[in-house]
Amino acid sequence: MDQQCTTHRRLSMHVCHTVFMPAMIASSTEPHGSLLVADLEACCSPITGTVLDAAAAERLATVLKALGEPTRLRLVSLIAGHEGAEACVCDLTAPVGLSQPTVSHHLKILVEAGLLERSQRGKWAYYRLVPTALDALAGVFARAGRR
Repeated sequence: MDQQCTTHRRLSMHVCHTVFMPAMIASSTEPHGSLLVADLEACCSPITGTVLDAAAAERLATVLKALGEPTRLRLVSLIAGHEGAEACVCDLTAPVGLSQPTVSHHLKILVEAGLLERSQRGKWAYYRLVPTALDALAGVFARAGRR
């Protein structure tokens, strides 16, 4: 049993939780934006098994708002479908039928929510899904006892 505490910069919160983790398994607070994963696991056990407090509901709502816009949901799907779950913004404009600045705005919101990571290569930005972020989000909606 291990007590883990993390500070999520994007959502401005500090969470601690107790986990049962063998020494060989990597922590969910490792790099690649998985602070969102740790936060969702800590704050938001399956919502069917407990009542969310106001702070947990606010944190979860921030992530859901990012995915609650159809274009953003399509962008996540497009990136997930690309090789290596990574795509250049230049490859995402035509499929959604929006200009590059508008697509970049939507991607920025997904990055701020902790669902995507951004890297700059020359003049183009590349976006990658945060490993396990969608799995952690799905776990919030799992029925208690089936997780």
